[in-house]
Formats: sequence, C-alpha cells, structure tokens
Amino acid sequence: MTEEPSPTQRIDARIAGLGDWRGPVLARLRALIHEALPDVVETVKWGGVPVWERNGILCTGETYKDKVKLTFAKGASLDDPAGLFNASLDGNARRAIDLFKDHGIDEAAFRDLMRAAAALNKPKARGTKG
Repeated sequence: MTEEPSPTQRIDARIAGLGDWRGPVLARLRALIHEALPDVVETVKWGGVPVWERNGILCTGETYKDKVKLTFAKGASLDDPAGLFNASLDGNARRAIDLFKDHGIDEAAFRDLMRAAAALNKPKARGTKG
C-alpha cells in the first residue's frame, strides 16, 4: 500500500501544477506565511485547497484563472491598516486578498496580518466563572 502524500507535499504539487504566474505567487505567499508563523500547520481541504492553520484556520489559498485568492476565516475581525483586503468585504466573518498577474503585495504588512490572524485564534484561557 502506498503512503498518502503529506499536506505539504500536496501543496507543493498544487503550486508546481499551476504552470503559470499563479504558482510563483502562491509559493511566495506561502513563504511569507512561514516567515510570519514558523509553527503554522499546512493542511489541504475541500478538494485540494491549501489551508494554513494555528489553533484553527487562518487562511486558505485558492487559485482561479485570473487570480490567487487568500481568504482569511476571521478577516472581518482583523485590523488591516495597509488595506490588503480587497475582496469579500461585505461578509460578517471572512475577508480576502485577491492578487492578479503583476500585482504585488506589501510583504511586511502581509506578515503582520498573518500574525494578527494567529493572535485572534489564540486559545482562550480556561478560568473560573466569577
């Protein structure tokens, strides 16, 4: 019986299989996520969507014909002083960043956003009711 590829291997294959500008963009975003959060956990859900988690989902990395979309599960609760969120702005929970061909991102602001998302997912301390 052959072993299933790990989530990291599946994401590697997804990036390699894109075959155009979206592969390097998703790879760079992935690297920035790991720079911001070295202990982030990579998973794959919903038929092959890369997901980055720490105490719950932080964001997903979807690819479409014309864009790479990073959707933050609790994006509506995050401060975004650099204005990175440019999609899904009307929802109660999620916010997204759509990156198009030749569209850059403020890497420092993105790392800060990832750290803020992780802080929002921080487990709540168990205390006594009082």
